[in-house]
Amino acid sequence: MSPIRIRTKERPVSTDDRPQDPSASSASGRATVGTGPGQPVAAGPDTTGPDTTGPDATEPAAVGPAPGGPGGSGGRRAARGSAVRGEVSLRAPKLPRWAPLLTALVATAAGALLALTLGWGLIAFAVVSAAVYAVALPAWALVVENRRSAVDRLITTLVWSAFAIALVPLVSLTWTVVSKGAPAFSAEFFTYSMRNVVGEGGGIYHAIVGTLLITGMAAVLSIPIGLMTAIYLVEYGAGRRPARVINFLVDVMTGIPSIVAGLFAFALFSIFFGPGVRMGFGGSVALSVLMIPVVVRSCEEMLKLVPNELREASYALGVPQWRTIVKVVLPTAMAGIVTGVMLAIARVAGETAPLLVIAGSTDSVNMNLFAERMMTLPVFAYYSYMQPGVPPQFGVERAWGAALALILIVMSLNLLGRLLGRLFAPKTGR
Repeated sequence: MSPIRIRTKERPVSTDDRPQDPSASSASGRATVGTGPGQPVAAGPDTTGPDTTGPDATEPAAVGPAPGGPGGSGGRRAARGSAVRGEVSLRAPKLPRWAPLLTALVATAAGALLALTLGWGLIAFAVVSAAVYAVALPAWALVVENRRSAVDRLITTLVWSAFAIALVPLVSLTWTVVSKGAPAFSAEFFTYSMRNVVGEGGGIYHAIVGTLLITGMAAVLSIPIGLMTAIYLVEYGAGRRPARVINFLVDVMTGIPSIVAGLFAFALFSIFFGPGVRMGFGGSVALSVLMIPVVVRSCEEMLKLVPNELREASYALGVPQWRTIVKVVLPTAMAGIVTGVMLAIARVAGETAPLLVIAGSTDSVNMNLFAERMMTLPVFAYYSYMQPGVPPQFGVERAWGAALALILIVMSLNLLGRLLGRLFAPKTGR
């Protein structure tokens, strides 16, 4: 009878099968090692006997008691059916994938039932449904999974709820402007001014021209000043007192109301041109006051992101500081600078208060920034809505159309800034 092999993952159910006579295993001529307390296991042929060079010496080591020993039958019984394999699951209970959807359906049904029963509106229905969902899903997770998973689902629900709340005014504003402003769009609306127009007809051509001219001049005034200020703060004035003063003034200018910028420009131009002055260039100066701190901050942050190793490598080659700034620092930060400048332009393009004070309004096209009043899209929308004329529906429609056109211009500037940022981004590939 062949010897029995014991598997390492098996353990005997009972310890009653231990051999009673240890000498029985030694009678087989093999050394034994126990698989349990006192149980022998054959480990190989006896190397002390005369048959160590015989054919039995090359046989695989047999595990188990000797066939004739008293413990042989017990070992065979353990090998046949008394081994138990233990398996421990490492996967904790988890909610099914459809649990959030089912909870949302139940919460919606509960909110709808309460809203219909008590006569609530849409807002109350949404609030109740969100509250039921925020309580039910974490509670279910706490019962099935664990406390950590329940807290995670609760925080996730709160984050998505905050995101949905933030989307409500954006979606509402977009829908209102598009639904009321799109009917006003036509070829006449973009190619005609309001000169000699009463009631139906007319367009925003003069307002578009004024917006582009005033905003463009404001950019021409603001970008060089803001960029040079940022270069001084990062490259020359770090840690110096003038830099700290400039930083303080930039922070103050960032928070001033836009009407203050308009009053500043009006007071400044009244000194040179007399009281009651109105011109487009004054509007550009007012917008530049609002735009400069935005340009300074955006350019400063982009210049700080340039690694100092690039500057040090340039200085090590004997390149002067101004040339390092022009050839190394600015090209590296150009993508972020362009993006920040475009966002600053988009930010001031929709300002109304300073232009009401200094630029005024007119129904005619004015291409001269330094003479007479100039109309802009924000001012046009304001006057068209506040003074729509008779009948009023045409003026209100033109106001919504001007608002939609202004939103499209600002959105286009933002998209253009992102595109230019990608074009000017440093090439990182090999």
